Amino acid sequence: MKATTANNIRNISLLGHSSAGKTTFTEALLYATKVINRQGRVEDKNTVSDFDQEEIVRGVSIGTSVIPVEYNNIKYNILDTPGYFDFVGEMYGAKRVSDGSVIIIDAQAGVEVGTEKAWNNVEKYNTPRIVFLNKMDKENVVFKQVLQELRMKLGDKVIPFTVPIGEGPSFTGYVDILNRQGYEFEDNGGVHETDAPADVVEQVDRYIDMLNEIVAESSEELMEKYFAGEPFTHEEFVSGIKSAVSTGELAPLFVGAATKAQGVRRVLDAVRRYIPSPAESEPHKGIWNDQIIERETKDDDFFSAEVFKTIADPFVGKLTLFKVISGTLDKNSHLYNSTKDKDEKMGSLFFLRGKNQVDTDIVRAGDIAAISKLQFTETGDTLCEKQNPIVYETIKYPEPTLYMAVYAVKQGEDEKVVQSLNKLNQEDPSFVIERNADTKELLIGGQGNLQLQVIGEKLKSRFGVEMELRTPKIAYRETIKKTASVQGKHKKQSGGAGQYGDVWIRFEPCEEDFVFEEEVFGGAVPKNYFPAVEKGLRDSLESGILAGYPVVNVKAVLYDGSYHEVDSNEMAFKIAAQLAFKKGMEEAGPILLEPVVKAEITIPDEYLGDVMGDMNKRRGRILGMEQQRDGTQKVIAEAPHAEMMNYAIDLRAMTQAKGSFIMEVIRYEEVPSNLVERIKQQKAE
Repeated sequence: MKATTANNIRNISLLGHSSAGKTTFTEALLYATKVINRQGRVEDKNTVSDFDQEEIVRGVSIGTSVIPVEYNNIKYNILDTPGYFDFVGEMYGAKRVSDGSVIIIDAQAGVEVGTEKAWNNVEKYNTPRIVFLNKMDKENVVFKQVLQELRMKLGDKVIPFTVPIGEGPSFTGYVDILNRQGYEFEDNGGVHETDAPADVVEQVDRYIDMLNEIVAESSEELMEKYFAGEPFTHEEFVSGIKSAVSTGELAPLFVGAATKAQGVRRVLDAVRRYIPSPAESEPHKGIWNDQIIERETKDDDFFSAEVFKTIADPFVGKLTLFKVISGTLDKNSHLYNSTKDKDEKMGSLFFLRGKNQVDTDIVRAGDIAAISKLQFTETGDTLCEKQNPIVYETIKYPEPTLYMAVYAVKQGEDEKVVQSLNKLNQEDPSFVIERNADTKELLIGGQGNLQLQVIGEKLKSRFGVEMELRTPKIAYRETIKKTASVQGKHKKQSGGAGQYGDVWIRFEPCEEDFVFEEEVFGGAVPKNYFPAVEKGLRDSLESGILAGYPVVNVKAVLYDGSYHEVDSNEMAFKIAAQLAFKKGMEEAGPILLEPVVKAEITIPDEYLGDVMGDMNKRRGRILGMEQQRDGTQKVIAEAPHAEMMNYAIDLRAMTQAKGSFIMEVIRYEEVPSNLVERIKQQKAE
């Protein structure tokens, strides 16, 4: 595979709902461009892009794969992204290095949740996009009905550029809107010209009128020409369409059946014509020493690249996937990681096609490639020349919505689990690893249950270590509601020097975690024993008397006591303080506290009642609602953390995966008395 200049490259991410046919579309492109002789099938577990063991077993894409194909002197870097919501983080990296997107839609299923999410993403960033209506050969597919749904749910930007000839099993070809020519499919995915059916001609005229309106809006000159009734030249028409696509104002729709490679070449032609090449992109901005620096996607600019994915393989080592933003990279280049401020030793340089590596001597501006065995570089980092440094903004992934506690299955493998998770985290930065300081549990957080399960399976298959996922412990607290004055006396005599410590301490509620004061008069307790008393109390705070949870919001005042000139020592007063603490907690009205979270839940209107009713069942309360620009509702609520541990799973089920949320712990509140015994029992177990 030869190195290609930026103007002959198109970097395209495939987006859409799970099972819409993104991986099959990729296989069809490989077959249609004669890279492979036989088209693989997801069901047969032999596709080029689904090569990871977990993808093969589960039959769904888990990670983004890069599939370069060459067609009519253009190199297309196809980034096949997962459609399953748990792996949405993979889309962020792919979108970062793409110049446009192809949204794959299942014609039989219509607009699904994943379709809407993909569309909302390209709308948010004004990404140039093309829509491919897949599975046109399936039963009960009616093009007019699907198109009506697309335009109703996605908007009037979706305009057909091809219209099917026949529908369902009778789907045999398409009519190209722009040249009004019919095309019939051949067995290899190619086409030959045919007459356009009479019933399609009327549709063609209507869609051409729609396109003329969009072309007119691309410039004032063309708008005047449109209102004057003058026809556009072919060059003006094509230029206007490209302008509308590049700004996200037009989404050309193409029809086909990826399982038979039907219609995929027409999509490649459209990508070449209408999706901007890397050479046409705006200068890329980065920083160095607080100064904004720009790089252009040209071979003669200084080298810089963005790392968008890492593959951690215990057999072939770490693979770093990157896009060259500016300049060129060859085997003799000196690499500098400006994000980490580290020099990197150049490994093997190659293009990836799935898991297959194609060696190359040089990678030009705008292209996507990979390097092996970089020591410090991670996803989101910038690679550049040390003499001309720049740092691009790192990739921001969505916040985790589901946390689970991690335990090693085999005793003594806790450290191995942590090390293996850290290696996988280099590959998938969308999940987080953290140690809960309160419960001492190791937690991993991600977008859903499947993502965390896959992490566990990868841990086992790649690193030979097994982990168990459990619901995390809740960081309860204990405190007091009353004031109590108690004595703590420790006296021990058993031959030789004894032990004697005697303190009177007043315990009372306070706003701070813990406050220690002394009001001792007349030397009843010598000052040199005050630190021992405080130490005894602080040690006691670690385990309360109700269920053994940490104690907070307590003020302890040492106001009296006694000592023995011979038998008193620091240990004796420390023990006396601990005895006083236990008595004081018992007499000062001990209570359990639970963490309360604030949740912001974004949902379509139709699920508002279900979500509010469910929140009430979780002992939650609705604080307010805010209408969003996209028509959704943001529900702001508070609820006990214990009731929200699996909310990511439950909300997905309630809203058909259309809902999303973020939450954070904001304060502690008293646990209702009817739940205290249950919590105590759980802690005991």
